[in-house]
Amino acid sequence: MNVIDTGKDIILSMKNLTMNYGNGPVLKGIDLDVYRGQIVGYIGPNGAGKSTTVRIMLGLQQGYSGEVRLFGEDIRTSGVAYKQRIGYVPETAELYDTLSAREYLIFSGECYGMDEKRAERKANMLMEQFGLSGSIDARLSSFSKGMRQKVLIISSLLHNPDLLFFDEPLSGLDANSVLVFKEILARLASEGKTIFYSSHIMDVVEKISHRIVLLANGQIAADGSFDDLKEQNKEGTLEEIFNQLTGFHEHAKIAQDFVSIVEEV
Repeated sequence: MNVIDTGKDIILSMKNLTMNYGNGPVLKGIDLDVYRGQIVGYIGPNGAGKSTTVRIMLGLQQGYSGEVRLFGEDIRTSGVAYKQRIGYVPETAELYDTLSAREYLIFSGECYGMDEKRAERKANMLMEQFGLSGSIDARLSSFSKGMRQKVLIISSLLHNPDLLFFDEPLSGLDANSVLVFKEILARLASEGKTIFYSSHIMDVVEKISHRIVLLANGQIAADGSFDDLKEQNKEGTLEEIFNQLTGFHEHAKIAQDFVSIVEEV
């Protein structure tokens, strides 16, 4: 298995990461080093352990065994200062609907150690770049799904973090915004930011990722560039490689049966 080593600093490292819940193991000894400037596509079927891994790295999940190091320090003993260098867009997020976008972004910036004036200045400029300057003082309760997603993306980047976790960040975005966001990711990586990207949209993961890590049954089933994975598995698309490595081959039959039921007289 070919693992990309850029020769740069290791930003994120997991050694024998194991996590058990009441019904058994979720993570079964994950070993992974992620380097500065990499966009890592972190994929796997539901229940594979992706969200658990991310929650551990964010310091939101306790009870694991093994070692997790961010920026060279063990997160068990390093305190919370490392969190100011992290940005996060979760798959589902509860915004403070009674706040305006301006108030929410200033609040988010201050949580990451920014002063109010700097947070407000950057929030204004980033909202304008996303075409939302006219809505910055509107309550978040009035925002569409796509507008809310843009605010979440801005809040994750406002403090200029070094490590970013994105979980289905394209949810609700229109086609033009998706193009802009993909270009933002490429430029952030070129500036040395490290991006951990989790999604079920395989064609996007295939196109944006320098490296793809596939988790299955709590273990790493594949790790390498898309070209590496394609060469090793003799499949054409990431979706096909995903299905091969996770053992899911029933999609055609399920679809056929589903449509047959729909068309029943």
